[in-house]
Amino acid sequence: MFTTGLIQKLFVYHLFISSIFEHKHENHGLDPETRTYKGNDFKALVYDFMPNGNLESWLHSVDRTLDLVQRISIIKDVACALDYLRCRCGNVIVHCDLKPSNILLDCGYGSYANASSSSIIRGTIGYAPPEYGLGNEVSTSGDMYSYGILLLEMLTGKKPVDPMFEGGLGLHSYARRALADGCVLQIVDPLLSEDVNENCLISLVKVGVQCSNESPQDRMDIGTVIHELFGTTFASTS
Repeated sequence: MFTTGLIQKLFVYHLFISSIFEHKHENHGLDPETRTYKGNDFKALVYDFMPNGNLESWLHSVDRTLDLVQRISIIKDVACALDYLRCRCGNVIVHCDLKPSNILLDCGYGSYANASSSSIIRGTIGYAPPEYGLGNEVSTSGDMYSYGILLLEMLTGKKPVDPMFEGGLGLHSYARRALADGCVLQIVDPLLSEDVNENCLISLVKVGVQCSNESPQDRMDIGTVIHELFGTTFASTS
């Protein structure tokens, strides 16, 4: 069932976060075996080979999928990675480009945030917070917006740039409306099991919506996200 994976990308750009790899760390979703390589003409990160490729290749595939348990595990891993970048590596690090193609999966579907921060990258359309489009500086609250959109995409199976989102409708407002109307199950990815606990799904969607609020001040912080994710039991109805 495991894919042969993707040959790991060699990212060539000026590193903003090279200091992060000077720290020994475990269980935070950042690859402890990653190393920086510095040459005369460029600096690059070389990642371990990830046999299951990236998250995007699983979320939007016609012949393979992730069940809810696997998705929740990835959601938690990415949250722990952001918590590490924000609070546990000495300096505050902003990822800047959190999205499914930057989440790498190992053979056990453990996820690793592909650390791609730089002074140039300011996010990807659909995942970048609205304030970046206004020229605002990158921020940890911007990462929270991207995380919220990522979480909603994992639950709904809808990309933020899906053609259905037009006329002011977006993934955030789509999920927020479902919460208000009490119809969260109707927006959940149909590939997920039908016997999931609706209350648990509602809790997850709430986190995604609160993280992806338009105003940075209204977004959930990573500490609260960790508390919500690890303080809730996500079980099926069976």
